[in-house]
Amino acid sequence: MTPVSSTLSAGIGQDISGWRTRLTDEMVVRYTASGQWRGLTIADRARDWAHRAPDAAAVIGGESALTFGQLFDAAAALARTFVGHGLKPGEVVSFQLPNWHEAVIINIAAALTGLIVNPIVPIYRDAEVGFILNDARTRVLFIPDALRSISYIDMVERLRAGLPHLEHVVLVRAERPGYPSFEHWCVPGGNGDSGFPAVDPNAIKLVLYTSGTTGVPKGVLHSHNTLGAEIDAFAAYRSLTAADIVFMPSPVTHIAGYLYGMELLFTRGMTTVLMDRWNAAEAVDLIARHGATFTAAATPFLAELVAELERRQAQLPSLTYFGCGGAPVAPDTVERARIVLPNCLTSRAYGATEAPTVSAGVAAGDPAELGATTDGAILNHEVRIIAPGSGEILSEGCEGEIVTRGPEVMIGYASPEATRESFDAEGFFHTGDLGFLSHQSYITVTGRMKDIIIRGGENIAPKEIEDVLHRHPAVLEAAVVAMPHPRLGETPCAFIVPREGASLDFDEMVSFLESHRVSKQKFPEKIVLVTELPRNAAGKVLKHKLKAQLEG
Repeated sequence: MTPVSSTLSAGIGQDISGWRTRLTDEMVVRYTASGQWRGLTIADRARDWAHRAPDAAAVIGGESALTFGQLFDAAAALARTFVGHGLKPGEVVSFQLPNWHEAVIINIAAALTGLIVNPIVPIYRDAEVGFILNDARTRVLFIPDALRSISYIDMVERLRAGLPHLEHVVLVRAERPGYPSFEHWCVPGGNGDSGFPAVDPNAIKLVLYTSGTTGVPKGVLHSHNTLGAEIDAFAAYRSLTAADIVFMPSPVTHIAGYLYGMELLFTRGMTTVLMDRWNAAEAVDLIARHGATFTAAATPFLAELVAELERRQAQLPSLTYFGCGGAPVAPDTVERARIVLPNCLTSRAYGATEAPTVSAGVAAGDPAELGATTDGAILNHEVRIIAPGSGEILSEGCEGEIVTRGPEVMIGYASPEATRESFDAEGFFHTGDLGFLSHQSYITVTGRMKDIIIRGGENIAPKEIEDVLHRHPAVLEAAVVAMPHPRLGETPCAFIVPREGASLDFDEMVSFLESHRVSKQKFPEKIVLVTELPRNAAGKVLKHKLKAQLEG
């Protein structure tokens, strides 16, 4: 990768938080002039809808529902508490919550006061949570008392001695002596939303830590403007209106759930239905009950929703778009979805925490089949495919590393070194993903650079083999990883999750690959049947854990 030039390095800004960013005056002028950076915070948008449609339903979760007016009033009350406790712009408030409306209130309140919000995935434990709270220098943490099998209070008490910046731990939907409650921090009063500090839309508003699939999580820094550019572009691309109803099962502590569950509704005044724990049967019921029209979720959610509808022999006619990403989507799943979701455009999409929506599914008027065979049309990004190592820009159809720049790309990592390593001299973010361009504006992701298997000096892309294995009637999921080999260095190994009641042995796998004319040097030399594949909170398969099983 080409290192960042000294000129660009000298222009890296110092945020009010103390973090350094890659923001430059040139970027501000360019994206402001283009209209992609509108200078709005999510609090500005929430205030606008509270005035325009105060009684319209904004967020529905379980048996509760909040209007735009109620949502903003609660956020203003919480923001006054933040100020009353001495929190200053650029400081961090964290929350480790499921998909509850309180997370939406915290997000708006933080934006009202210039605080940085830090969502933490609820399944994280001491190691991840301790690292994140320390690295972010969190002042306030919102948690449940306990949820399912996790006692969040016990975890925080174990960690607290090593968290010098943490001053307040606030309980949500619970009360316990010695801990303030969320309700207590949201007591109405004061002068509405006046008296809050001015907020710079180019300041950091979100620090979200990557899933840590290979090592220590990296804190991704986004501004009000970068995330605003994403939700504005996406809402326009999908022609969303106030009549749309968003169904959001993706965790709001992950970038997709955060954007489409907590921020997208304020672009058009839509209603969002939050689901706090995924269950395919309940998801079908919720979509049908509320007439949901739009959702975005990880691959397993789509596969399980389709299977549940097939089991019921039912359809969901209200749903018009399902954006699917986070992990490879088998073309067969997209094809089956068309039958049980007859009015729904089901499409793969591609993005990352650092660059949320590089592609957003099939464009209007384009063949629907592209939703199954590609990862969608590029949106709001300037994408190049480059040759790893040389950096040569490759032509359409050639596979290489995906690099991108645009108004929604992060303004840096919490680690300046990680920022320097990830951006080149022209400001392109190096994703580490492999793919190619086609159909003029479409992108197809073929894998991760680090996942390439080097067999006797020849590069083998696991996704090519996985796509073929997914066509086998006995295969529910497949993941191909590198396995140590004494002579060749590495060779492929296939981890297979069989469909219920089905099985697959090595010889059957080989025969199937032969029938699809896969080159023999790409054949896995071992097959491992498992009940499930390890995943992170974003739904991505943790291939390093599979490799560890083979190396152990």
